[in-house]
Amino acid sequence: MKKVIAFIGNQQKHATFEAVCEFGDHLKSYGEIDFEYLFLKDYQLEYCRGCKLCFNKGEQYCPLKDDRDVLIEKMSHADGIIFATPNYAFHVSAPMKNLLDRLAFVFHRPRFFGKTFTAIVNQGIFGGNSIVKYLSNMGRNFGFRVTKGCVLNTLEPRSEVAQQKFTREIKKASARFYKGLMHTTPPVPSFFRLLMFRMSRTTIKSTLNDKYLDYRHYKEQGWFESDYYYQVSLGFIKKTAGLMFDRLGKRMAKRL
Repeated sequence: MKKVIAFIGNQQKHATFEAVCEFGDHLKSYGEIDFEYLFLKDYQLEYCRGCKLCFNKGEQYCPLKDDRDVLIEKMSHADGIIFATPNYAFHVSAPMKNLLDRLAFVFHRPRFFGKTFTAIVNQGIFGGNSIVKYLSNMGRNFGFRVTKGCVLNTLEPRSEVAQQKFTREIKKASARFYKGLMHTTPPVPSFFRLLMFRMSRTTIKSTLNDKYLDYRHYKEQGWFESDYYYQVSLGFIKKTAGLMFDRLGKRMAKRL
């Protein structure tokens, strides 16, 4: 049985919650799924102070003592993660953005490999596609396998045609997500993801030392020598591109 958690970023159990419920129902129709609804409003999460202790020394040194680690633990024990948010001023809701800010250190040290991610955005009129794109990019930065999310127009009153489209979009998104959950092999990184990894590791190796957690983490994981974050067959073209990215990273690091 797969464990899936939906992180819901709004205050009321209205359109976003309804969309997640319908998504969960479709998902459970494909196979055995333990589906959990998690409202961010029910957890204490203070605003990031920008002290960078999580970057340099480790997240355990964060001066904010709240429920951040509880949420990380839940992600760590899930097979699939859904971020669901309304479109507020053409962005995610404040609780969702705050969570992403508090997890920024994971961009430096990705950890959620082997887990599947998608995004659900509900809106009145427009702007949701850019939010799904943003959340999908955040998911990839965290290490998730990302499946295409969905944007749902929930302006009320909702016509029958609009409701049919609503259901159709959720069903397609849930099918994509379930397919991602069932994958047993890690995805081959895109050229952009490969570039980001090689540039990051080269910069860290060239500019930092054992005093910094990022350096120690990359060293312990073997990332200074590996093709990518995890074992994957890149093929000749991407292996060659990776070597080029390494050389580019070294030249850029000399300018820092």
